[in-house]
Amino acid sequence: MPPKSSMRDKPALLGGEKTVTLDQGDMFTWPIVTREHEEAVLGVLRARNMSGIDLTREFETKYAQRLGRKYALAAPNGTAAILEAMYGLGIGVGNEVISPSITYWASVAQVYTLGATPVFADIDPDTLCIDPGDIEHRITPRTKAIVVVHYAAMPAAMDAILDIAAKYHLRVLEDCSHAHSGVYKGRQIGTFGDAAAFSLMTAKAFAIGEGGIFFTDDQRVYERALLFGHYVRHDEIKLDDLKPFVGLPCGGVKHRMHQVSAAFGLVQLELYPQQMAEIDKAMNYFCDLLEGTPGLRPMRPEKGANSTKGGWYYPLFQYVSREVGGLSLGRFARAVGAEGSICNPGCSKPLHLHPLFTRMDVYGHGKPTRVARLEGSAGVACYPESLPVSENICRRVFGVPWFRHWRPDVIEEHANAYKKVVNNHQALLADDDSGDANIGGYSSFFTDREKR
Repeated sequence: MPPKSSMRDKPALLGGEKTVTLDQGDMFTWPIVTREHEEAVLGVLRARNMSGIDLTREFETKYAQRLGRKYALAAPNGTAAILEAMYGLGIGVGNEVISPSITYWASVAQVYTLGATPVFADIDPDTLCIDPGDIEHRITPRTKAIVVVHYAAMPAAMDAILDIAAKYHLRVLEDCSHAHSGVYKGRQIGTFGDAAAFSLMTAKAFAIGEGGIFFTDDQRVYERALLFGHYVRHDEIKLDDLKPFVGLPCGGVKHRMHQVSAAFGLVQLELYPQQMAEIDKAMNYFCDLLEGTPGLRPMRPEKGANSTKGGWYYPLFQYVSREVGGLSLGRFARAVGAEGSICNPGCSKPLHLHPLFTRMDVYGHGKPTRVARLEGSAGVACYPESLPVSENICRRVFGVPWFRHWRPDVIEEHANAYKKVVNNHQALLADDDSGDANIGGYSSFFTDREKR
């Protein structure tokens, strides 16, 4: 029988002992539900106030104050918040909206509802956010706005993006759904764009159950959004040219937030800063433990840049296969998982390759929806996009454990699991099937343990 030490050193995938053996407890349980949350939610239920707006307005006001923005409008989910922000910004028929290809579909798919067309740009491989250098040459007379996604909580290069937007008189919409309370060069994410939208669903860093919210400092943007899907709040509309249309939702939708979510959110506004600080401490410790490990590159803002990842939603590392003998990401991830840790290979698949954005006729126009509302005979071929970083990024990044608590002993075990796999990469190469073709997806990549 092999010595005990050799069994500990041997990869668990090859029959060795697991590295992660401590009880994980509630390390990955999210959101944290307290007695205060329960009492707030029960208060709404007992008052039969689920469809009211008083708590929602209070939630909007307090969140806007926290962010330092003038207007806030809550919605049933982040998808709706982004849609009404787009309408508020004036995006409509025949417009183009530039968006990164690597993002969740709800950052941009809503433009179809408004008759607009998405134009995809490549990403920066070090941040996975839209590459400012790939924006300007995509601007046409039809371009109306740029959607900036702070992907996986990494702050996008807002300075360069805002310069481009100002040069061409474009609107900027920040999708902050991954970056609650993140900071870019000393300024909070969500305070740069003409509008900024957040998803608040259960898996997000700032989670209220289900919901979304958008912010702006522009009265017209806010009131147009009210007109679009908040008909019971049309008393807030003051602009004369919008007043004739009050009474019915001009978008034909109802975007009222459920007040159970608003009540939960009011409590979470008070608790989140402390929770976020603990997550930040835990995640930076994990990254520090693995900094310099061959093949692994923690993805976080540079130290001293006065930028942070906030709640670290969907933490990612870069994978440099050549530094571990060419070991495939899929094999690496399976080996880490066998050690009892978490390693989710890939990220979002590029949207520009999905049939929804190439050939699908969603509404029966007789041609692809992407070009159905453009003037003349424009076809999909007028968007010849080759986005090499986006098309290859899924094989170069992986999701790591998202620690919600500062428990160094547990964090160290997970880091040791990664180190063990790296140290034994030669042994793992023998049966490497290089099965990386289907890595990534269009939805979530969290494991069952992380979803709890």
